[in-house]
Amino acid sequence: MGRTFSRLAFLPMAAIGLGILASCVDETIVFRDRELFEEPLAAANSFLGYTSTDDKLTVCGNCHIGPQGEWEETAHADAWNGLQDSGQAQAFCEGCHTVSELGNTVTAISGHSATGEERYQDVQCESCHGPGLAHVTNPEDATVPLAAMDVGLDLTQGCAECHQGNHHPFAEEWTESGHGSVLAFPAGRASCEGCHTGEGALEMFGVNTVFLEQETVAQDGEHLAITCAVCHDPHGSDHSGQLRFPIDEPSEEVNLCMQCHQKRGTPDPTSFRGPHSPEGPTLLGTAGWWPPGLAQPIISTHGSTDENPRLCAGCHVNSYEIDDQETGEFLFSATGHRFEATPCTDAQGLLVEGPCDNADKTYAACTDCHSEAVALQLVDQAELSIAADVAELTDLLDTVETTMPGEFDDSDNRYTVAEGSRFNLELALTPGAVVHNPFLIRALLDASIAEMKEEYNLP
Repeated sequence: MGRTFSRLAFLPMAAIGLGILASCVDETIVFRDRELFEEPLAAANSFLGYTSTDDKLTVCGNCHIGPQGEWEETAHADAWNGLQDSGQAQAFCEGCHTVSELGNTVTAISGHSATGEERYQDVQCESCHGPGLAHVTNPEDATVPLAAMDVGLDLTQGCAECHQGNHHPFAEEWTESGHGSVLAFPAGRASCEGCHTGEGALEMFGVNTVFLEQETVAQDGEHLAITCAVCHDPHGSDHSGQLRFPIDEPSEEVNLCMQCHQKRGTPDPTSFRGPHSPEGPTLLGTAGWWPPGLAQPIISTHGSTDENPRLCAGCHVNSYEIDDQETGEFLFSATGHRFEATPCTDAQGLLVEGPCDNADKTYAACTDCHSEAVALQLVDQAELSIAADVAELTDLLDTVETTMPGEFDDSDNRYTVAEGSRFNLELALTPGAVVHNPFLIRALLDASIAEMKEEYNLP
């Protein structure tokens, strides 16, 4: 676009006598704006793609400089070359490695799928936000294309349109995980929404992004699950996997998983309630009621960043491939997005719904440190050892509850040895506690047993 401006330029002249003469000259300046985008073909369905393919500058990035810079560092920005270099590039793969109708609200064949143009290579802004032509030609709030936050195998928008299938079944596994559903009771309580709803988690994290379903959530109360965009920043981040927080920090306040999995790892004397999501402090060796003389923390190898740098994710998010046991042919690729450290499997090794016996689980996540056989043996031994302490402490608590029920009176503003010991018993029975930190659990149970016997003069 050409623009012309006129101005008066004052040029100094030679001084004559006592006066200084000035002459006004009309000067014209002409400049031309850089074209921000090439008009898309009609078949592209208003998708714009790159302004410059060589520089990987998206049309959106001409204005949204921050997200453009972050996105350039992500795998999405190299999706096309990644496909070509994989040795498995086929035409049906291209829709998920380009700007197309996949990932956004558009359903008609669009972008690269319709034109094959180079400008649509890679997973760009419009892959998630949808076509940007209306917005760049009239950049009003009403024209902003919003990305979807919801995820579902049956949806025609969002991350699951591409991140599914045998080779990368992220969505399938996530759907089967605890993150993939919304529980009505906690989701309906304001104090619980930060960890039990997707929109609440983003608010808790301080993320103020606007997403497609936001109005529906606000008006109808249809809460979102803990979707991909809760843990991963779509625009990119300083952490591996575009995660919003690090996974290698042994801190309840900083570690991504422990943002939620640490809500009541130690007793709250004002509520007299048992443990709630105590995995973080259990792993770090600080969970439980600590009888006098028991020094904390008690850290296991699972909670040591020297032995297990990825902490929670070191066991709960691991990818591996499963081959046919007879033919050796590829069957399935697990992504670790069921978030189960030792999921149940069938005879072929495919993941199935639990519960199941320890022997029917896969211990592939443990093989960085143990063989699967050794891992199974260690789990069985730890559970067997702690089971004896659980049984003894249960008997002691039953005796006190029968003979001294006042020791469990939640209204007397006391936190008794019996109540603390009961907390430790419930902590030991929390799913996964024994594996998270067997040394801590055993120490808490043994100390509780000793305190119970001394405090209440029990044999």
